[in-house]
Amino acid sequence: MFLRRVAAFSLCGAIGAHAAAATAVAAAASPAAPAGHTDVTTYHNDNQRTGETLSERTLTLANVTPKTFGLLRRLPVDGVVDAQPLVLQAYPMGDGTEHDVVFVATENASVYAFDARTGQALWRRSLLAAGETASDDRDCAQVAPTIGITATPVIDRGAGSLFVVAMSKTTSTGAYHQRLHALSLATGSDAADSAVDIAASVPGSGPGAVDGRIHFDPGQYKERAALLLAGGVIYTSWASHCDIQPYTGWIIAYAEYGLRQTAVFNTEPNGAVRGNSGEASFWNSNSGPAADADGNIYAMTANGYFDATLSPPGFPSGGDYGNSILKLAPAAGNALSVLDYFTMYNTNAESADDIDLGSGGLMLLPDQIDASGATRRLAVGAGKDKNIYVVDRDHLGRFNSTSNHHAYQVVVDAFPHARCGAGVYGAPVYFNGMVYFGPNGDVVQGFRLAGARLPASATTAAAASTRSCYPGAPLSISADGNSNGILWAVKNGSPQGILYAFDAGALNVTLYDSSSAGARDQFGPGSKFTPPTVANGLVFVATQAAGGRSAVAVFGLEPHADSLNDTRASTTR
Repeated sequence: MFLRRVAAFSLCGAIGAHAAAATAVAAAASPAAPAGHTDVTTYHNDNQRTGETLSERTLTLANVTPKTFGLLRRLPVDGVVDAQPLVLQAYPMGDGTEHDVVFVATENASVYAFDARTGQALWRRSLLAAGETASDDRDCAQVAPTIGITATPVIDRGAGSLFVVAMSKTTSTGAYHQRLHALSLATGSDAADSAVDIAASVPGSGPGAVDGRIHFDPGQYKERAALLLAGGVIYTSWASHCDIQPYTGWIIAYAEYGLRQTAVFNTEPNGAVRGNSGEASFWNSNSGPAADADGNIYAMTANGYFDATLSPPGFPSGGDYGNSILKLAPAAGNALSVLDYFTMYNTNAESADDIDLGSGGLMLLPDQIDASGATRRLAVGAGKDKNIYVVDRDHLGRFNSTSNHHAYQVVVDAFPHARCGAGVYGAPVYFNGMVYFGPNGDVVQGFRLAGARLPASATTAAAASTRSCYPGAPLSISADGNSNGILWAVKNGSPQGILYAFDAGALNVTLYDSSSAGARDQFGPGSKFTPPTVANGLVFVATQAAGGRSAVAVFGLEPHADSLNDTRASTTR
């Protein structure tokens, strides 16, 4: 049984009457979400990263239409929103009253809690210490104008905690910080064991090595990939700012209770010895590592050196895993051990040309039955080379220098109709036997599994008019069990993004398109990698507007025109 965090929370950064009464929080365990409703506590809804919400009773194929569905309100925040909004149903806040709550993190290093139904601000918490600002953009437009919270946080409802990593900069010295926080869901305050500075080192002679060790430099790295909570451990994973050298890839893990560091893994500890500059990191376009029921961790690395000199069991002799799918588990000595891996035969050539697998995210499929009746435990992902890689989680395939026949399945050139870019910069989602992608420069597509295999080309695809240029369309699924399946997609764009709703069984049927309503449903520039969050009849869409325009847009079934309140978008019907 989890113990609730009830240390003496401060009220720093809290706003509103609810935060003022935060000291009245009860020490009892947090209640479970009501039956038939939905909590969204992590990126893409679960540790398998399926993107599914299967308890959606309100939004249906019949009522998500331009006449009955639209923009309800905007939730104003203090910076760009790159992290996926998270949701709890009927949660007791600091004054003892229950709310449906949406949690929003910003690149100004702030976390907000809003009433999801009314837009009321329940609390705000700045994660900047005294004398600090959010990080500057490091002369890189990938995350701008500031870097605070980029990765999607993770929630443990039973523990009453939201875990989040924030980057900051000390104004007087220019020193950078990356800190892991455990915030009270009820008040936003840090737990007593919170605000841990992220630091790590491993033996190695690769990029940035000093005296035989590679050190994690908080100013060098950016956490784009979502946090993972599995088995009582928080996993953080790292890439660089705009490929600024030298860098490698890191997974750094902490115990949920006490935030004690439990494991460190480096993807490329010796790459530079062989003339490579690193880069085997975790970008994943805001997706994060996945976990199975056995406690194994799965992640996809980006460009970097793969050591093709293999040990007798078939592992890279130098421990360098560029452009690979990894299966890891905790090991002795503060480590994560690679249990198995897959990489393509031309991995180093692809890395040299910046055609990395780690631009996309990995999803673990529900168990599938193959043509012989055997159960297959599969994972699927895609990157810049336009191939879809399906791997058997029990036998990932490792490395073959001449072909990709060691993979369970490769769908070659799966997205041949891309027109304004190519490849995948996002994670797939799953529903009712279908795997969906929103590829760069193409339309949203679905591939129906049969006999535990994908077809050679898409089974269903959205209309050509919905094509998304860079980076493609982040996706989410809502459904009521196996019925009323809706695929939600956000098209990046400036000054306006577009929210789409498609019939998940027939993507050529567009149920809703926010641009078709003219100015009525405009919500600002879409956040390029952030999927919409769907829960309890509402859809939350992050935006990359800066300054006073920063907000999360809230969509839902429209109330009658005479009952619209002041928090709704100012345009009228």
